[in-house]
Amino acid sequence: MDFPPPAAPIKVLLVDDHPLLRAGLAEAIAGQGDMRVVAEAGDGHEALAAWEASRPDVTIMDLAMPGMCGVEALQSIRARFPAARIVMLTTFGGDAQVRRALEAGACGFLLKSSLRKELVQMIRTVHEGQRYISPEIAQQLASHLGASLLSEREVEVLRCAAAGNANKRIASQLAISEETVKAHMRSILAKLGANDRTHAVTIALKRGIIAL
Repeated sequence: MDFPPPAAPIKVLLVDDHPLLRAGLAEAIAGQGDMRVVAEAGDGHEALAAWEASRPDVTIMDLAMPGMCGVEALQSIRARFPAARIVMLTTFGGDAQVRRALEAGACGFLLKSSLRKELVQMIRTVHEGQRYISPEIAQQLASHLGASLLSEREVEVLRCAAAGNANKRIASQLAISEETVKAHMRSILAKLGANDRTHAVTIALKRGIIAL
């Protein structure tokens, strides 16, 4: 799709805790006459201050950052600036984390492995007011369309199980009964289509429901 050149360059904010990645993105953007990097940030807290100071047209932000993660930063920015257009970067396309980001108001999702071929097109598309989702991520979303998401408590139970805790220990940590833990595990296995808790943890990690 061809886009008419904007009246002024598209202002871009880069947010990632890896300086080399930010430098690579900035270099790619510098080669485009219709866009420029106006600010950079290394974490979610810096991102909020940078957004307020630079008022970018498009923000490109890593999903996984120390301290305030990308989704939390996204929520914080959009709580103060609802019109903010933010695209999330990730190294893998787990559908659960994509859903969370999109529900929080992300305008797009881009795999880091696709940056070289999709970055510029994505910036222009989002600046035009459209969403942009990498094909690989869209496929992940489609493959789990209609699947039941785990409840917050079920995620807590599964996260405890992933740490190697038995049901009794999980019950103690979450201040619930062991029978309740077992009920949650049955529900988790059914929702994820898993054979056992190890399989459930593997699926949840792949889909981005939990992280180790």
